[in-house]
Amino acid sequence: VQLQASGGGSVQAGGSLRLSCRASGGIAGIKDMSWYRQAPGNPRELVASITNGGSTNYADSVKGRFTISRDNAKLTAYLQMNDLKPEDTAVYYCSANIRLHFVYEDYWGHGTLVTVSS
Repeated sequence: VQLQASGGGSVQAGGSLRLSCRASGGIAGIKDMSWYRQAPGNPRELVASITNGGSTNYADSVKGRFTISRDNAKLTAYLQMNDLKPEDTAVYYCSANIRLHFVYEDYWGHGTLVTVSS
């Protein structure tokens, strides 16, 4: 299984970025797909998650600015980030609860760096 994250970069405060996370590799099913982030010196934190039915959950710090979505046919999750702030600077990781055969397990992608300058 591979989770390929892309879309990170450098923007000024107030700008926008869209992250993508595509799953591949003999996948039979995906439940939740999530985005986490980790800033230097901080623990990894949940940013947003979405169920396969489309229910979403957000960290308080990003509510109203970030939107998570997914395309089940493409096995891809997206994170639209608007009105970015310097405190959003972090490495962003995608995670998914994936079934290959009989059980669901959590998988992680490599991170993508988001840098927001003031």
